[in-house]
Amino acid sequence: MPTLTSTDGHQLDSYEVDPEGATASVVVIQEIFGINPHIRSVVDRFADLGYRAIAPAIFDRVERGVELDYNPEGIETGRGLLGGLNWDDSVNDIAAAVAHVSDTGPVAVIGYCYGGSLAWLAAHSLPITVAVGYYGGQVPDFKERTPAVPTMLHFGALDQSIPLDGVREVIDLYPAMPVHIYDEAGHGFSCDARGSYHADSAALALERTLAFLASADSAFVLDG
Repeated sequence: MPTLTSTDGHQLDSYEVDPEGATASVVVIQEIFGINPHIRSVVDRFADLGYRAIAPAIFDRVERGVELDYNPEGIETGRGLLGGLNWDDSVNDIAAAVAHVSDTGPVAVIGYCYGGSLAWLAAHSLPITVAVGYYGGQVPDFKERTPAVPTMLHFGALDQSIPLDGVREVIDLYPAMPVHIYDEAGHGFSCDARGSYHADSAALALERTLAFLASADSAFVLDG
């Protein structure tokens, strides 16, 4: 659980797994539920695949130790905490995590929900190699912030919180960027702790994500 320091001096916690022999890193960006057991399991999964993986505690700026459940109370609390943050501070906190793992090799940022939107912003401004955003609802709002690195997006066609019209605007603006829409998936389809989890879509999205990382830099290629 290393402590990170942002450029403004703010210190935040993180959850990190650094497997022996890692040559690339993945910064996992949380949903609105904090560094909860699911996000830690995502970090563990990428570490099991051979990447150094870390999740910075973005909510530490408003409340430390946030771990929320995927229920109405958790959603309400998470949205309330989100209202106390601003996007630039959150991107700076991601930058602290990127700097922390940069000595291992190239760095990918992969975000989910709220973190999916932050991954888009990170692709625009941070010194990373590749970015992947899952169901980032604010991506269409920030569509003019052109990614400076290869970026992939995943959305669910049944997601009631992210209108597909906005997603199509992003596709039209960046026709060469891979944007995948999963016909049977809703919001949070990659999270196996949610009722909206869709196993087939989650597996395909992960497969595409890993292939995308590998295409961006040889250090992301997995043995075997």
